[in-house]
Amino acid sequence: MEHTEQYFQEWIDEVHVNECSVMNHAKDFDKPLNKAWKSLETLFLLKALALVDATTLTGDDTITNVSSLVNKVIIFKYYLPEFKCDSTKTVRVAAICVYPSFVKEVHLTFQLIDDLHFIPIAAVAAGFPSGLYDIDSKIKEISFALASGATEIDIVISRYLVIGHRWRELYEEIRTLKHTCGKAKMKTILSVGECGSLENIYKASLVAMMAGSDYIKTSTGQEKINATFPFGLVMCRAINNFYIKTNKKVGFKPAGGIRTANDALKWIRLILIELGPDWLSLFRIGASGVLSIVCIVKNYENFVSVLSSPQHLSHK
Repeated sequence: MEHTEQYFQEWIDEVHVNECSVMNHAKDFDKPLNKAWKSLETLFLLKALALVDATTLTGDDTITNVSSLVNKVIIFKYYLPEFKCDSTKTVRVAAICVYPSFVKEVHLTFQLIDDLHFIPIAAVAAGFPSGLYDIDSKIKEISFALASGATEIDIVISRYLVIGHRWRELYEEIRTLKHTCGKAKMKTILSVGECGSLENIYKASLVAMMAGSDYIKTSTGQEKINATFPFGLVMCRAINNFYIKTNKKVGFKPAGGIRTANDALKWIRLILIELGPDWLSLFRIGASGVLSIVCIVKNYENFVSVLSSPQHLSHK
């Protein structure tokens, strides 16, 4: 999407974030879930499972632990062979997210399994997690991931451009990387804990969306501060503002620090309140592999029992 210099700068200049108001409002989303939400807990947990990008992004990743993550995703599919999340698809995670060097391994594993519904393979790229690489290096890394079989790319921005308020440069960088991604979905990681202020996060969100990002994502999961509700609230407000101006919906992905079923439910609540139910199809949750497949539910036996009841097997 092209933007004139005047239009671009007007959007940036009009941004003002009342940090005190944001912090106070964000506290509401961190409160315990009320009875109304608790009554829908099981169904939202099922939805949460289908929103997770099952992830392994550690410095000591090996083919063994990446294969273990893939196998857990495959086994998980057979836990729930009768349950449908809509009329055609069985419940599954939204994607598997790994480093580019492991994409080929994941892709080859899926090719060997004829009856597994296709699960997108996401690769982090563009200098993850620091973003401190030149643009040519970032382009090559994205191209390598796509050639290896990745269908989604999670890029990471250069935070010094945000801190220095170099918005046009940030826009050009993200737009170039989006062009490299081609038809692959691109999630843009803002590393919000390193952006300096809530206003910077809002502006970086707008710039990322103007440059063509399909999703904006809070964190790499490796910053000191990752996904928090103040950050999420500001990003969701930016997404809503962008939609009002352009009629284009951009997805949202919090990542880092989401460790329990309750955490996932609170983030779903934020999306429903701030953006509405239509955005659940554009919402992802970044979480580690074991959490995303099993531990996001509180009690496995209860989970299976609920899914086995006829009234739940028909839910979409």
